[in-house]
Amino acid sequence: MNTIETTLAVTGATGVLGGLVARDLAGRGIPHRLLVRTPSKAPEILGTSVHSFTYSDQSAAREALDGVQTLFMVSAAESADRLDQHRAFIDAAAAAGVRHVVYTSFIAAAPDATFTLARDHYVTEEYIKSSGMSWTFLRDSFYIDFMEALVGEDGVIRGPAGDGRCAIVTREDVARAAAVILVDPASHAGRTYDITGPAALSLAEVAAIIARVRDSAVVFHDESIDEAYASRSGYGAPQWQLDAWVSTYTAIRSNVMAPVSDDVATLTGRIPLALEAFLLAHPKP
Repeated sequence: MNTIETTLAVTGATGVLGGLVARDLAGRGIPHRLLVRTPSKAPEILGTSVHSFTYSDQSAAREALDGVQTLFMVSAAESADRLDQHRAFIDAAAAAGVRHVVYTSFIAAAPDATFTLARDHYVTEEYIKSSGMSWTFLRDSFYIDFMEALVGEDGVIRGPAGDGRCAIVTREDVARAAAVILVDPASHAGRTYDITGPAALSLAEVAAIIARVRDSAVVFHDESIDEAYASRSGYGAPQWQLDAWVSTYTAIRSNVMAPVSDDVATLTGRIPLALEAFLLAHPKP
């Protein structure tokens, strides 16, 4: 294990967002720790050390965070006990002496958010605020990176989103914004940033853009709520997950995620990438 002394730690480095943040920091010459569940899967990044932990194992988390002052906390994987994992990890961070937490939350997080998982993010935000540690929240919109995954094998995006719009954003832009904050967290203490793309799109527009760029037949079908649950019932998912899947679309329909923020440009000095530009920059294999 690398023994580089660092006071900055990044979780989720084996995933896309955490890995992008870690590489961005390395490109800036900022040494940091990678906190991962499986060290053998950690990316090899110059100027980093690898530390084993899980969100729910407080002893391992405290050991991994010993000496850390600033923590980039990517939200845990979606699960029925995600809030319990978050609380345990936040408690461990506070006990280890972490001073500042930068947390990846969700746009329009609220106790009564239409998107059910955004409620968990709100509760996590409040728990961090009560921990005594300083904080910065990145309220990310839905990811542009995920839009093509919404397209079924028949070329249809299905969901009860109606004509609602969402200011979707790339994970690359989220990572750049996060890295800027992590370099100088004190300047962003107590701030909540809405991390959105440059335009709010309906799913019909998303489908049309994918169809044009990929030269394929992609359309959007506006399901009813009952149709949405029925079309997803065959996956054997628990109720909380079905509710999350369906509320992805009803949240878009509500237009709560339609406002476009300039926070990415303000933080990074760059206009965030739009859907068409992202697709062109990431051709399908």
